[in-house]
Amino acid sequence: SDHRLPPAMSSAATTSPSVDKVDGFSRKSVRKAKQKRSQSSSQFRAQGKPIELTPLPLLKDVPAPEQPELFLKKLQQCCTVFDFIDTLSDLKMKEYKRSTLNELVDYVTVSRGYLTEQAYPEVVKMVSHNIFRTLPPSDSNEFDPEEDEPTLEASWPHLQLVYEFFIRFLESQEFQPSIAKKYIDQKFVLQLLELFDSEDPRERDYLKTVLHRIYGKFLGLRAFIRKQINNIFLRFVYETEHFNGVAELLEILGSIINGFALPLKAEHKQFLVKVLIPLHTVRSLSLFHAQLAYCIVQFLEKDPTLTEPVIRGLLKFWPKTCSQKEVMFLGELEEILDVIEPTQFVKIQEPLFKQISRCVSSPHFQVAERALYYWNNEYIMSLIEENSSVILPIMFSSLYRISKEHWNPAIVALVYNVLKAFMEMNSTLFDELTATYKSDRQREKKKEKEREDLWKKLEDLELKRGLRNDGIIPT
Repeated sequence: SDHRLPPAMSSAATTSPSVDKVDGFSRKSVRKAKQKRSQSSSQFRAQGKPIELTPLPLLKDVPAPEQPELFLKKLQQCCTVFDFIDTLSDLKMKEYKRSTLNELVDYVTVSRGYLTEQAYPEVVKMVSHNIFRTLPPSDSNEFDPEEDEPTLEASWPHLQLVYEFFIRFLESQEFQPSIAKKYIDQKFVLQLLELFDSEDPRERDYLKTVLHRIYGKFLGLRAFIRKQINNIFLRFVYETEHFNGVAELLEILGSIINGFALPLKAEHKQFLVKVLIPLHTVRSLSLFHAQLAYCIVQFLEKDPTLTEPVIRGLLKFWPKTCSQKEVMFLGELEEILDVIEPTQFVKIQEPLFKQISRCVSSPHFQVAERALYYWNNEYIMSLIEENSSVILPIMFSSLYRISKEHWNPAIVALVYNVLKAFMEMNSTLFDELTATYKSDRQREKKKEKEREDLWKKLEDLELKRGLRNDGIIPT
């Protein structure tokens, strides 16, 4: 069945102003808004002479029996590709093709009986001629999707209509996958997936819908599509760390995972552990983290027994030096804890709360604050309460110390609330831990005092020996 994409998923990632990299020591030192760039493409070669297309009558102006043949002729005409980098060339013909594409979009939306068997190869040929092209290298060698303006596809006035037409064709009531599968095959899907690296977010948004429709209608291509997305992600994580369409592919996967039958196949579980968890290690995580977290939670709602490997995987890849990523990890963990089963929670509570304890102690106040917000979540609080005898001893010393020492008053206030909640949960244990903590601190202070006294004695001895050697004190 054709699963719908979850409505909450955002489409293309928003991009922020561009950067001119000037200072060799600071990659993002000088900011300057750039013009939106339009990309050239290897498909456009210098035309020797202007392109001439013979105008055809409108489909609505010919009798119904003649329409299917005229439809094919129009498809063949639209295989002509124009050079949009040369803005002044073939203006009249570009406009003619644009209006023809518009007409084709309307025609496939409302007409019946146009989808003859001869139409399938012509549709796929027309779409292939227009959309499949070698994507140009990024204008900037250090293109940073978080900072730089994307390169916009110059031929978008035609390309958008081709995508629109293809989506309407795939969604047509007359569409027959049994005929179409001869032309929409593995090679077609591979070329389609390569286009997801387009810098133009508008194109990636259309590609997302196209691939989703193909996945829904061609059962024989489903395993192949999943395998190829798998390969793109592995190459992205372990080799290139560069691929523009990760968020869009994850969005498609979110709805694919939603439709998995139970019990989950070993192949699907392996994809979760070997591909989705390592995706958390990538430097540009913020560009696709929302979609990635959604996929992870979908898996856990399907099969709660995967909770332990997922949480242990996140703890293994926990960011050590990037506070922004730590905040993202904490947000994702909260989403996981929202759907965790109490039996699964018990298995991971110790390593999990050791990490949360470290986050609460973080000098970066956003990390500490994000971790302390867990105590505002009713379901997480109920899990903590059931297991307070394990969790309280792990958290106590960090919380107690921060309540006395943290530089940020907002964090201290949050910590007091957490300590108060713990005290109400298990006052006996709380009192024991307070007494132990205080006696430990006394012991530490006593040891520190002894250590200081010892150093003082050693210094005095050293001083005396020096004076003796100088003959000031008689031996």
